[in-house]
Amino acid sequence: MNCLKNRSYNFQLIIVARKDFVDYSAKSLTIFSLLDLKIISNKLMYVYQAYNLGIHSELPFPELIPADKPPEVLIRLGKLPVSELKKNNGGDYFRGMVEGLGEFSVQEGREIIFEPASGVDESLMRPLILGPIMSILLRQRGLLVLHASSFAANGQAVAFMGESGWGKSTLVESFHSRGYSILTDDVMAIDINSSSPMVIPGFPQVKLWPDSANAIGHAPESLPRLNAQTSKLAHRLTSGFLQQPLPLKSIYVLAFGDHPEILPLQPQESFIELVRHSRAVNLLCDPNFVSFHFHQCQKLVSNISLCRLQRQRSLAALPEIIKLIEDDLSDINSNSQSNRLFKTTVAFSSIN
Repeated sequence: MNCLKNRSYNFQLIIVARKDFVDYSAKSLTIFSLLDLKIISNKLMYVYQAYNLGIHSELPFPELIPADKPPEVLIRLGKLPVSELKKNNGGDYFRGMVEGLGEFSVQEGREIIFEPASGVDESLMRPLILGPIMSILLRQRGLLVLHASSFAANGQAVAFMGESGWGKSTLVESFHSRGYSILTDDVMAIDINSSSPMVIPGFPQVKLWPDSANAIGHAPESLPRLNAQTSKLAHRLTSGFLQQPLPLKSIYVLAFGDHPEILPLQPQESFIELVRHSRAVNLLCDPNFVSFHFHQCQKLVSNISLCRLQRQRSLAALPEIIKLIEDDLSDINSNSQSNRLFKTTVAFSSIN
């Protein structure tokens, strides 16, 4: 069995997609939204939309958008048969665990079953289901999934890519506070098979540390904590979340330095960074998945601009960083930027 290492979580999850659920038995109004509910096998199901998928779940997810969509993904709570351990192939059937929370399985991009450990609170389950576990499911559906957050600018998606704590969420939230719409936070799914790489919208929530929330203009005490084991906050967006897929324009790979600076990446560097910051890359180890993942990264490098964004570890520098990025996005449409992308494409092709 594979073990997912996470600071606060350990659980098992299985998501199952079914095509035979049509009617809804009840509706309930919440503070945030209207939840479409359905009784399946004597269990209450919540119906949501995320990543352009209809999600039917036994577990409530206040982070997600309620919807009236047929089930493409089913999230259920239940016991995982020991007999199915042998099915784990690191590809279209994955089974693993997160210490302290439970075990999970993900099958064919349409099924997740979660078996929680005794006494685990729902607030601990949800971030893992919507983060690492959902990343596995999205990759099983053929999407490239990056550790990145993104926002919309002039009808295109712009992303910040990097490890946890590097400032992805803080940057997209800063753009949101200036009137830009958010597409994804932390888990960015890309459809590489489109004529242009398309970013698939996630769900309307941004995770922020209290000092970041305060620097952007939020009152930290007004935002709920993700769960009792972290001081990280959840900003659930009531506006400024775009549900429409957008073509990916540029990715900024985050780094730290003495001053804000944007540096173009060579094709080989871009490819390495995409692989490095791909989700579930060490979990889905089936040779076909690995080969397809490399092909997706190569294709993305050939179609978009990747740069390294260096900046100091200072929230006070946010306005300067935002201005630098806005200026760079304007320059991307210039002839010089187009020539740079063309040269990158040619150079990358020459190494294959």
